[in-house]
Amino acid sequence: MNAGARLRRPVTHVIFDVDGVLLDTERFYTEVTQQIVSRFGKTFDWSVKGNMIGRKALDAARYLVATLDLPISAEDYLREREAGLRRLMPTADALPGAHALTEALRARGVPQALATSSARALFELKATRHRRWFADTFSTVVTGDDPRLRHSKPAPDIFLLAAADLGADPASCLVVEDSPAGVEAGRAAGMQVLAVPDPAMERTPYAGADLVVESLVGLDPGLLHLTPPA
Repeated sequence: MNAGARLRRPVTHVIFDVDGVLLDTERFYTEVTQQIVSRFGKTFDWSVKGNMIGRKALDAARYLVATLDLPISAEDYLREREAGLRRLMPTADALPGAHALTEALRARGVPQALATSSARALFELKATRHRRWFADTFSTVVTGDDPRLRHSKPAPDIFLLAAADLGADPASCLVVEDSPAGVEAGRAAGMQVLAVPDPAMERTPYAGADLVVESLVGLDPGLLHLTPPA
């Protein structure tokens, strides 16, 4: 964990990203994308993926196609990727420590939300094995295709919308994210941010986070300055 072992401001509500934070789905994106780009002699590694995670699907796809100079359109890539992800996402496991942390927050009366750049249909596939957990824990779910959203991460829109749905002051919300774009979005929303980077990611892009941890396993909720709403 970085220095600053406790958040500075009280936290009344917590907003979680899903991929790479609660569910072990990032490996599916890597697997399917590598299958696609390998046909063109390309490699999908963290130097590329690190700039894609957390972003809206079409934005990330355009970056991928341009960066790897793929002879397909972003839309073609997404259509092909969709088939592979639909097969894999229903098998997603919870990441270590994720369930325990959300349960600890629920026991303390802290309202929680999900804010994911994924479209609703893909989110529902990821949630296949976790419907009871999600239904019992999260008061609201905002997905990347919500018609109220104008801009995707790193813009703050999705987190501000989740806070509004929770009836929370953004300044009292904590965002839990694994991507640099998500950290930037949380900070732009005026929220505190707990970052959980993938071990393969450089740590420099997470400098804006208030706390950086290697995993949610064993995370002490006391570090989060929790002050549940009355």
